[in-house]
Amino acid sequence: MNTEQHLAEIEQQGFTIIPDVIELDLVERLNSALLEIETQQSITPGDNVFEGHHTIRIYNLLAQHEIFQQIPTHHVLLPIVEGVLDEGCLVSSLSSISIDPGEIAQPIHVDDTLYNFPRPHQPLVCNAMWALTDFTEENGATRIIPGSHQRPSKPDYSNEYETISAAMTKGSLLIWNGSLWHGGGANKSLERRVGIAMNYCAGYLRQQENQQLGIPLETAATFSPRLLQLTGFGTYKGLVGHINKQSPVQVLFDRNDGFVNVWDKIG
Repeated sequence: MNTEQHLAEIEQQGFTIIPDVIELDLVERLNSALLEIETQQSITPGDNVFEGHHTIRIYNLLAQHEIFQQIPTHHVLLPIVEGVLDEGCLVSSLSSISIDPGEIAQPIHVDDTLYNFPRPHQPLVCNAMWALTDFTEENGATRIIPGSHQRPSKPDYSNEYETISAAMTKGSLLIWNGSLWHGGGANKSLERRVGIAMNYCAGYLRQQENQQLGIPLETAATFSPRLLQLTGFGTYKGLVGHINKQSPVQVLFDRNDGFVNVWDKIG
């Protein structure tokens, strides 16, 4: 399937799966980096139902290791996200979700729940799950309700719903509209299920993780021009996010990123 076909699936059913698209060498390096961070920082599971009592989550990955810079700009993923949102989209958050044996199913939810727009609405959020291990119904693959992104309401946090399991092999991508009803599955296996949640939002919305404060400037200075834009060091449509008619890149890094204020373009 090409980009347009994946976009059509997302529009129709709210999600698409791209099998075996992530290079396995990259998958292994990502797994190694996550395990190293977890061990060095002694990261433990959260203490609430949403994050899970047997789930390891590592947040703000772009500030953790340079290997994670390859995720937001992935050559297959990003064009699809831009098709759902637009080229001004932003990295909302980048975190890992490692579901250990014994974890119960996460409550069904939507990822744009805090944006108070009447539903259904145009896409505000587009997210991707990177499968760093096989995702199976037994080990906690993401549970989804196809077509639910078009519903006029959000799920009730305390209810149970009939879902399907988004099973996929290691190295695959699940991409979905942020209005899709979904949740992590229960891990009834004996092995950990590891994924990376690559979350994007429209360029005019506030990001979940504060990228500009959470990422040290010396780290951001190593980012590619596109990654700098995605993390909010650019502007949206030539205006939103400017600093005295300059882009953050121009002010912070003294680089010419081609920014021209929208009013100067009009003349």
